[in-house]
Amino acid sequence: MVLDTNEAKKKIVEFCESKSKTKTKFYFNDFTDLFPDEKARDVKKILTVLVNEGVLVFWSSGSTTMYGMAGAGKHAEGED
Repeated sequence: MVLDTNEAKKKIVEFCESKSKTKTKFYFNDFTDLFPDEKARDVKKILTVLVNEGVLVFWSSGSTTMYGMAGAGKHAEGED
């Protein structure tokens, strides 16, 4: 099955917003779980589109990279 970009983006944003009260950062596998029938690479492409559009941002602890909604929680650009 090939991911519909707009539908996949909508599903990812809805997922992040539904968890926003308890969680602001998500592992890559959190998103692959949303699309169990899709290849991980296809999910990564959708996440990259959302990052490029400024909807999601990367957050890195140094050893792990996570995704978060832009403007929600702490992100690398706001930390010392």
